Amino acid sequence: MRPAVRPYDDELAVLATMHGKERVIHPLLKRALGLHVAVSRDIDTDWFGTFSRDVERTGTQIDAARAKISAAFAATPEATVAIASEGSFGPHPYIPFVPLAREIVMLADRTRGIEVIGYHACLETNFSHAVVSNVESALEFASRLQFPKHGLLVIGCRDGQPAPERVLLKDIADANDLTDAVERVVSICGTAFIETDMRAHRNPTRMRGIKRATLDLVRRYRSSCPVCAAPGFAVTRRLTGLPCSWCHGPTDAIRAEVMSCVLCDHRVERPMAAVSADPGSCGQCNP
Repeated sequence: MRPAVRPYDDELAVLATMHGKERVIHPLLKRALGLHVAVSRDIDTDWFGTFSRDVERTGTQIDAARAKISAAFAATPEATVAIASEGSFGPHPYIPFVPLAREIVMLADRTRGIEVIGYHACLETNFSHAVVSNVESALEFASRLQFPKHGLLVIGCRDGQPAPERVLLKDIADANDLTDAVERVVSICGTAFIETDMRAHRNPTRMRGIKRATLDLVRRYRSSCPVCAAPGFAVTRRLTGLPCSWCHGPTDAIRAEVMSCVLCDHRVERPMAAVSADPGSCGQCNP
């Protein structure tokens, strides 16, 4: 039994955000699930960590999203559904010098007792930084990062590392603002640390990632458990160990995907189409 195409009839879903994420999340969840997504104005999501370095995030992306969900339910007791989004940006784990963007969008339904998470990871990100000592270098860096359409942060600098406790300047709107910010920070620190502003409302590229994670959330919600019919029956784990085509030993290649239910204990292990791995992924044949 598949869940209804629009399982929520204009039910309220409270979204924990301060950065305009409702612009991409609301239309998709309204059209696909019937949810009326409203932003809670009583939640300061900066408490859970900021890209602008005001507050360090503790825990994982999922931990932060769950904390936002809890705050959303506390702020809006009448809501049965809460939504939260969290992003992460950093070096790609396998490709040197390439940044990787990861987005999740979480839906929690406290009446049904379910939690469904949409994921999106890609190389499409402008995440970058530079240490500059003059305005000319700052403007050249900004021109590569689609500024001012995409925002920048200008941060104090100590030994080539960001020092936000010394200076932190946000919401830089144009070249004049950037010039003033860089001159101010250089006068204090000698150099300035410039970084892309990864807050969603200042980063259209990131907003597209949030949209794609929301689409994945919808896809996962529409996948129902074959045992209990709960939504969210989707891949939760990938198992390595596909045998090498030469030595037949286990490799790091994926041999199967595990699909799990968010409510009951039902799990399905789905083998990959490939029956053997290229020797290039084998630690024995290609050490």
